[in-house]
Amino acid sequence: MFTKEDLRQFKSKNISVKEAESQIDRFKNGFAPVKVVRPAVIKDGIKRINDAELQKYSKAYAKSLQSGVKVSKFVPASGAATRMFKELFVYNENPEPFKNLIHNSLIVNVIQLLPRFAFYTMVKDVISSYNLDNLHVRKSRAPEIINAILSPDGLNYGALPKGLVHFHKYPGKSRTAMEEHLIEGLHYAKNSDAMVKIHFTVSPEHKTLFTEKLYSEGPVIENFNEVGLDVSFSFQKPHTDTIAVDQSNNPFRDENGELVFRPGGHGALIENLNEIDADIIFIKNIDNVVPEHLLEITVKYKNAIGGILIGLRDEIHSLLEKLDNGENNELLTEIEKFINKELNTKLPVGFDKKTPGEKADYLRKFLNRPIRVCGMVKNEGEPGGGPFWVLDGNKQESLQILESSQINLKDKFQEAQFKASTHFNPVDLVCCPKNYKGKKFDLTKYCDPETGFISEKSVNGKPIKALELPGLWNGAMANWITVFVEVPIETFNPVKTILDLLRPQHQPAN
Repeated sequence: MFTKEDLRQFKSKNISVKEAESQIDRFKNGFAPVKVVRPAVIKDGIKRINDAELQKYSKAYAKSLQSGVKVSKFVPASGAATRMFKELFVYNENPEPFKNLIHNSLIVNVIQLLPRFAFYTMVKDVISSYNLDNLHVRKSRAPEIINAILSPDGLNYGALPKGLVHFHKYPGKSRTAMEEHLIEGLHYAKNSDAMVKIHFTVSPEHKTLFTEKLYSEGPVIENFNEVGLDVSFSFQKPHTDTIAVDQSNNPFRDENGELVFRPGGHGALIENLNEIDADIIFIKNIDNVVPEHLLEITVKYKNAIGGILIGLRDEIHSLLEKLDNGENNELLTEIEKFINKELNTKLPVGFDKKTPGEKADYLRKFLNRPIRVCGMVKNEGEPGGGPFWVLDGNKQESLQILESSQINLKDKFQEAQFKASTHFNPVDLVCCPKNYKGKKFDLTKYCDPETGFISEKSVNGKPIKALELPGLWNGAMANWITVFVEVPIETFNPVKTILDLLRPQHQPAN
């Protein structure tokens, strides 16, 4: 099936022939859908906290930072802004006079409301020959304006990652999404030595641009806030790329006869996360940021879920240390009660029939895993994975974040569980990647390889199938200890299209 040139490609990516053949088999056989038991809801899988608890957990988190707990922030930021400007690309290829455009279309809104965007002054600098403050001038120059936003001769947003697009306007300046993450990190990722640790995963071709932005704006942030920024970058590992196939599940080749590989999706980033040296790691998407004047509620809940994680971690580690000193019925009962109450989980059928030694072994394995606390927002129509109860291989119920593509919606029972879901995941996580002895877990050992999915793509107009690895906060964390906590919708402000930047959550203070 594979040629000598194919083998050279495999070697360059550190992918074995066996792995490539396994991926092709996966295309042929597909993935079995996850069997949902029921949706996670308030009091059954999702914890709701009141104001008093919010303060309690926030204080616990602050105390842990003062005691020397090492915290970091992890931001997947390799995504291009292409989708954000999709309709601008279409218009740029076939520009039309403004008068011919459909009323209230995206392009019409961009031109009419251009002064409200954070990058407006930059566009004016590019098209300095015209008075763009005049709406009639903007209408007459619509093609030039859209081209200025996208092209290398202008802002080059058509080729930039979303993290380097200017999201928010401030007096005399504007900030990119990357800068907003640095500012946000000051409030919950600042260590006891006043260093703010933040890690961005980026594409190799964009690292220089991210670094230049850090070097130009970082010192200003450091001096004004009296902190140090410890910012690092990494790339998705080449061996996590997956082979593409045609509609008959044969390896797809480009015009030069070479195999085509595609990035394995954000699930590949579990390997990057695995390399972060911290006691506590927050994870948040690059486009989910707000201007500084709206940060308060986000920071409150970040600190709170951090405190919840610290409390769980300390209790779990204490129970594991007690187990090391010898199990007894009283301790086993204490652990069972903790799992039932704090992890909201019932032990599998037949657990009570095990011997004390068997119970201790099971509970030790159950507790000695990475821990994550995930924010969940009430579902108000936004896209995102949902929280569900599923059965694992031991017939133990576990909490999982599932995408609709992982559920068999043709099955009436599964469809009913999906529709009964009340919350979704805004990618708001805080993790503990170390065990009770202070050693890092190998996070790649806690993935569920059966939770990937196959997507339809195209290369040069030809249809292909692509293999997506289990998502970073989905199957890549399937075997973690998981707790879901309700967080306000105000903490979720993604930017999926350019018009999202006109939402009140992304506009300047009055």
